[in-house]
Amino acid sequence: MCGIVGIVSQSPVNQSIYDALTVLQHRGQDAAGIVTIDDENRFRLRKANGLVSDVFQQVHMTRLQGNAGIGHVRYPTAGSSSVSEAQPFYVNSPYGLSLVHNGNLTNSDELKSKLFKLARRHVNTNSDSEALLNILAYYLDHMQTEHLSPEDIFYAIKKTHKDIRGAYACIAMIIGHGMVAFRDPHGIRPLILGKREESGKTEYMFASESVALDTAGFDVVRDIEPGEAVYITFDGKLYAEQCAENPVLTPCIFEYVYFARPDSTIDGVSVYAARVHMGERLGQKIANEWADADIDVVIPVPETSNDIALRIATILGKPYRQGFVKNRYVGRTFIMPGQKQRISAVRRKLNTISSEFKDKNVLLVDDSIVRGTTSEQIVDMARAAGAKKIYFASAAPEIRYPNVYGIDMPTKHELIAYGREPEEIAKLIGVDKLIFQDLSALTQSVQQENPNIKEFDTSVFTGHYVTGDISTEYLDNIAQQRNDAAKRKRAKDATNLEIHNEG
Repeated sequence: MCGIVGIVSQSPVNQSIYDALTVLQHRGQDAAGIVTIDDENRFRLRKANGLVSDVFQQVHMTRLQGNAGIGHVRYPTAGSSSVSEAQPFYVNSPYGLSLVHNGNLTNSDELKSKLFKLARRHVNTNSDSEALLNILAYYLDHMQTEHLSPEDIFYAIKKTHKDIRGAYACIAMIIGHGMVAFRDPHGIRPLILGKREESGKTEYMFASESVALDTAGFDVVRDIEPGEAVYITFDGKLYAEQCAENPVLTPCIFEYVYFARPDSTIDGVSVYAARVHMGERLGQKIANEWADADIDVVIPVPETSNDIALRIATILGKPYRQGFVKNRYVGRTFIMPGQKQRISAVRRKLNTISSEFKDKNVLLVDDSIVRGTTSEQIVDMARAAGAKKIYFASAAPEIRYPNVYGIDMPTKHELIAYGREPEEIAKLIGVDKLIFQDLSALTQSVQQENPNIKEFDTSVFTGHYVTGDISTEYLDNIAQQRNDAAKRKRAKDATNLEIHNEG
């Protein structure tokens, strides 16, 4: 669930991209990168592991010269946490091409094989984003022209769509030409276009969420359509074309449940409003099914569930309290790369206000339950703080299936709800009662803000994958590649390689 940004301006973009990445930091905390194009048509690149504020110091910002650039914050689902797999990626041929990507390709190995056989292009990392960049470069190279027309670029995007599968929102820069953004034919991952007027000229920006546009002073124009490509020349001319066959909008519903900021709007849906609707429907379900539950207080697990819990409390007529204090300088535990890190981070991230728990029957509200690690520890903390009974409500249904489109849920055996009913899950996380949102209620909560969205990617709940190309063999393969044990090995290998290179 990476965050991406691209700006074409009449003035230096380094600070605006930096500011935009800081408000997209929630989408990835593993690495960050920015590339700009300077006055001599050279890429200026800085990327490294760490948070945005750690990766970019004054010396780096000074070097990132140019009026056009792209940026990325990484949340790794494929490949490793090595800095070599941080984005942006670039290739020198053709023209000079750089790209950032949010999502996950489901045929990465096939692409790498094709690239080598057809074009002798070598992909140097395990990142599917590098494979995607080289596929695009391959088709741009087919143009055999010194200067690409918009039609040439859209042709290359059309060919790229036919080759790649999965979820992808991408922004690419072509030296001497411009910036192009495109989205997969299902619109699984978000991408939005903004503009602002400066000195009589129009400047443009692409980003994963509208909040990034707000920060940089751009007005929202519209979301990029599924399968669409939008090309902006470096002198500010905009071209757009539908480049996919039979596109249909099926966005990832987890954007609204967990990933996106509440002050963002994605595909015409206010994330905040959608979460309020989720709380309303879940509150009504609790009132209907737990009429005899002796709840004294409703407490959210901060911060994604705050708005949901407040609405539940209102419907139940119970006090809403902030029982946990969050350390804002610890990353989101869900998107940490290993189970051991997630476990150690929960206690550092949250602390209880004991008076809100002592001798009370507490309803804890969270956005979802994935592995159950965080939930179990939060329940233990509530017990230690003196809670008599603990009820638990999840704003999302049971997560039973792997995600293959860019969320770190790689193997069903790491999901606490896989093969289990709510009663069993309740025992495992240590609560007196447990309730989940119904899937129909969840989808209706988002559709209430935009009825034109007829379908969502809900594969983690249903096992139905909207791209239609996911087999049991594929799921078994990614489970082997991306479970926690495999991640630990890749992290160790990457560390050893970097130590060797430094030596």
